[in-house]
Amino acid sequence: MKKKKSILLTSLLLIVSFVVSACTWPGLGGGFSKEAIILTSGSSTEMQIAGFIVEGMIEHYMGVKPELIGNLGTSTMNHQAVAHGDANVSAIRYTGTDLTGPLKMDPIKDPDEAFDTVVKAFDEQFDQKYFPSYGFENTYAFLVTQEMAEEYGLEKVSDLEPIADQLKAGADTSWIERKGDGYQAFLEEYDFDFQRVFPMQIGLVYDALEAGEMDIVLGYSTDGRIASYNLKVLEDDRHFFPPYDASPLATNDILRQYPDLEKVLLKLEGTISTEKMQEMNFVSDDGLVEPKVVATDFLEEHDYFEEKEPFLKPVSDKEGNAND
Repeated sequence: MKKKKSILLTSLLLIVSFVVSACTWPGLGGGFSKEAIILTSGSSTEMQIAGFIVEGMIEHYMGVKPELIGNLGTSTMNHQAVAHGDANVSAIRYTGTDLTGPLKMDPIKDPDEAFDTVVKAFDEQFDQKYFPSYGFENTYAFLVTQEMAEEYGLEKVSDLEPIADQLKAGADTSWIERKGDGYQAFLEEYDFDFQRVFPMQIGLVYDALEAGEMDIVLGYSTDGRIASYNLKVLEDDRHFFPPYDASPLATNDILRQYPDLEKVLLKLEGTISTEKMQEMNFVSDDGLVEPKVVATDFLEEHDYFEEKEPFLKPVSDKEGNAND
């Protein structure tokens, strides 16, 4: 009997602890005021770095420390956090993902059209501002070893056609089943197939290629392991994969409350190339450097883009401080 009471008491304490935590964590009780800048990022290295970049820019120019909700697993979770009012800024979103996800539209292969469509739809449907791209996209990319690329003269995906039926390919399970820009659509666009396609977790494809278990894999264009393993990215010469340009996003409500926030986010337009993002991912993943350190080094290296329009003084040059 005493044992049952002890178990019951422990369970009650756990429930109370969860409820208390819920009241202080965004999304589980609204512990933050509506005036706070609440920023989301994801669980991937890239999304974490972007989160700390945006956080650093806001602190530098506005003297405001945003509440950062990190490790939200997917772009969908980031969208839901903002759409449900648990956050008001997303550090990084991808046009292709938001087109087929929250907007439930068909993929659009033209980058400009995709971006314009997302900007308009997010403003109309969610009252959110989709900002211009950081300058890179994280799209699907076929990868081979440098040795294989040199042996067969591989530069673009079409170059695979003469040898494709001899190749073992590894690809994300979700891509194999994906509609629109998945495996079946790829077969129709490029008109060749591999000897066999093995469904895998996306994080395992790079190791499988490096170990020689696969001849070719489908990965992500900004993954740091491309540089770590010295892999060759094949050009999608038929532009099969839709664009996944990366951008920050904010609610129009928080932008009205903090007019300088829009200027801060606009300063990041075109500041990160695909190669630079790949490099930062590599430094963090391969060098075991914390994403926050990588982000801070990037901002300091570029002086927080102080000379980049739109003009905005850092908080140290302003009269007073938002935290005073």
